[in-house]
Amino acid sequence: MISRIDLRGDALPEGGALRDLLPRAEFDVEAALETVRPICEDVRHRGSAAVIDWGEKLDGVRLGSIRVPADAITGALEQLDPAVRAALEESIRRARLVHREQRRTTHTTQVVPGGTVTEKWVPVERVGLYVPGGRSVYPSSVVMNVVPAQEAGVEGVAVASPPQKDFGGLPHPTILAACALLGVDEVYAAGGSQAIAMFAYGTEDCLPVNLVTGPGNIYVAAAKRLLKGRIGIDAEAGPTEIAILADATADPVHVAADLISQAEHDPMAAAVLVTDSEELAAATEAELKPQVAATKHVTDRIEPALAGRQSAIVLVNDMEDGLKVVDAYAAEHLEIQTADAAAVAGRVRNAGAVFVGPWSPVSLGDYCAGSNHVLPTGGCACHSSGLSVQSFLRGIHIVDYTRDALAEVTHHVVTLAEAEDLPAHGAALKARFGWKVPQQ
Repeated sequence: MISRIDLRGDALPEGGALRDLLPRAEFDVEAALETVRPICEDVRHRGSAAVIDWGEKLDGVRLGSIRVPADAITGALEQLDPAVRAALEESIRRARLVHREQRRTTHTTQVVPGGTVTEKWVPVERVGLYVPGGRSVYPSSVVMNVVPAQEAGVEGVAVASPPQKDFGGLPHPTILAACALLGVDEVYAAGGSQAIAMFAYGTEDCLPVNLVTGPGNIYVAAAKRLLKGRIGIDAEAGPTEIAILADATADPVHVAADLISQAEHDPMAAAVLVTDSEELAAATEAELKPQVAATKHVTDRIEPALAGRQSAIVLVNDMEDGLKVVDAYAAEHLEIQTADAAAVAGRVRNAGAVFVGPWSPVSLGDYCAGSNHVLPTGGCACHSSGLSVQSFLRGIHIVDYTRDALAEVTHHVVTLAEAEDLPAHGAALKARFGWKVPQQ
């Protein structure tokens, strides 16, 4: 059901050589660019009509308008199961607690007497938040995208989610209900690359945005890559992944359950166990079989995900090697199920989010930990962060020098300008002092 990679014995290779030994899904965004390019160009030139046409072709439903009516949003909330509403409200409450603490404040540094640099943090004006709607429905992704944008102070928040044939061409009603709970009334029935192009170029129904965030399939990722620069993006999200670093103290029932929980997302989802315990590896393999048999989405998602090249049990000599492996892998989600898990977690350098001990599973982070579940995938956690309030803020430096403070440093500026063969840079200062460098 799941393969093994044995890295015991010899010393581990370093850098890219170690990464190349680890399981990873094939996710060729570059190839998908040629598929999404004509779609994005069509939306650029024909606007909402192109979004509607591509929605009919790709999602199988013909829309009269891409903008979701306000009464459909409020109606979805009125019809929402009370238990689901209570869970979403708690998810929102906890997310706000965490993300509210992330907001940066303006800070002024006095460089010299009369010379200051202030860093001011300003939210982007308008964002487009993408919520997937393929194999599953993700109201949690509405929460994870909208809450940090609102806490950052973004004024214009628009949500797009694919039209659903079963719901008359509207996004899933639970998606709409989550939008209503968050006070978002600008929602579009648009999916895939056409939704990203709608946000980037704007249409007669949707004003263009400055930034697009949210996970999606390979075509969403390709559209983000194609349109990056015209819009800011959070990341090119790939297949979801979990890595679990565990030793002999871990419970194989927990480990197997957590591997399966990630595998049920998609047949390309990655589930990786890194352990120095042959006994835990064997017990986890044995535990996978009955747990998989007892759940849903077995043949279309879980079994192909666990059997795919992206999933494996990786055996290592010890926890030191285990840490090297998980840092090289740079997982979207990393669980630490070891003795003294908090200390081990504190040594991790590369992960989108780290879940400490047996009582902090990834599923908690998906919904109600307060953390954000929009995280870097495909090894990008070695250089990128998950979605946060910072994702929606821009730092602006404000430089304020007096005449005397400028005079004091002019000779250095002129010297450096001439060293770079940019004499006009120095002349811009000389002009302020009668074309003479002030005496020091």
